[in-house]
Amino acid sequence: MKVAVVGVTGLVGTVMLKVLEEQHIPITELVPVASARSVGKEIAFAGKNYTVVSMEDGIAAKCDIALFSAGGGVSKEYAPQFAAVGTVVIDNSSAWRMDPDKQLVVPEINGSALSAEDLIIANPNCSTIQMVLALAPLHRRFKIKRLVISTYQSFTGTGAVAVNQYQSEKEGKEQTAEEMAYPHPIFENCLPHCDVFLDNGYTREEMKLVHETRKILGDQSINITATAVRVPVNGGHSESINVEFENEYTVSEVHELLNNAEGITIQDDPENNVYPMPLMAKSKDDVFVGRIRRDHSVKNGLNLWVVSDNLRKGAATNAVQIARYLIDNNVLETNA
Repeated sequence: MKVAVVGVTGLVGTVMLKVLEEQHIPITELVPVASARSVGKEIAFAGKNYTVVSMEDGIAAKCDIALFSAGGGVSKEYAPQFAAVGTVVIDNSSAWRMDPDKQLVVPEINGSALSAEDLIIANPNCSTIQMVLALAPLHRRFKIKRLVISTYQSFTGTGAVAVNQYQSEKEGKEQTAEEMAYPHPIFENCLPHCDVFLDNGYTREEMKLVHETRKILGDQSINITATAVRVPVNGGHSESINVEFENEYTVSEVHELLNNAEGITIQDDPENNVYPMPLMAKSKDDVFVGRIRRDHSVKNGLNLWVVSDNLRKGAATNAVQIARYLIDNNVLETNA
């Protein structure tokens, strides 16, 4: 099993290496790939050192799987070239998510849709993954009519430039506009500005929640609106999710469904101050759900608070779990 990690020196790429090792993916050869400025650097994996290679060398290696986390432009250009030599690409960017010919996958929900013909597989947006993992079992039972979402997203979701901006502001260091990921400070601040603004007044991050949720849950009829906020939290996205169901439900049924759902941990004992927080979710792979309560302002309404480590289940872990699903279910046709 030959596996490439493309964008291996980035924030998500480094976490991908950790998760690959933790989940004991049967790798016989790792091919670390990055941009020209990182070629020749060494990275450590499973007790060995590997030299970072170029895109062209990565393609020539004809890997079985390539985990991509190098941005949409890179994915658009290079993912088809990897796929052309028989490498299955699992892409963490937004490049392929809404392509009708590409699967958008959270393995616990729709991994069964994957086949050997899927050579480019899209990994959903971080804020979408944690939300749909909690919503999927509820949608199957009660059918979701409408979602109102407010996100509180870590600056780590923007990448290394944002991490550097936060750290510089925390330390009181001056920065040029070119060195800043955001148009305003992030330290001790909240920015209702995730990704770029679109003509409809929403940001692209907010519309990802709309379009990706419908695609993953396989239901274009769900009404969805979202507000995405960047917060000064070093790792971990939080979401306030208001759900309106078509059918009647009980809170105890919701607890039961989520308790039995793979990848979900319920933390819901507010009397003892137990509820999900990004500080406690950091470096964990589960999605944490709490503050489960009825919304009495609308028929069949429900409120949830959902938290997850955006670099793990929101990105690297989900991608590795897709790879694991392909291997365990004999979907992968290896290049060996």
